[in-house]
Amino acid sequence: MKLFTLDEANELLPKAREILVKIKMLHGYVGMFRDEVKNAATAAERGGGGMTSGSRYVNALYEIGKLTHEIDELGIQLKDYDRGLIDFPAMRNGRVVLLCWQLDEGDEILWWHDLDAGFAGREPL
Repeated sequence: MKLFTLDEANELLPKAREILVKIKMLHGYVGMFRDEVKNAATAAERGGGGMTSGSRYVNALYEIGKLTHEIDELGIQLKDYDRGLIDFPAMRNGRVVLLCWQLDEGDEILWWHDLDAGFAGREPL
């Protein structure tokens, strides 16, 4: 696990934001296929199946996977596709914590939380 300083995490925000915007858009697009996917799965149980938009759906899932891998390769933890919520592991007062940021926040990280606290346990830096 990579540990970030606050400065290092803030330096990665523009790149992370660019990726997260794409993930959020694609995740919304995939969501438009929910009913068609459900119907195809039900039909498959009866020996039929398939979806007319299957290739578009699979391609969008593939792109989400690639972008998620990019975020992961940077050492960033993606927590929520819709909100663009990410965490950066960091040291604070001698222990590992998570610096927390999401798409609708500004150009710098202002929050942190303990590893087991999650978003609800965020504290200001």
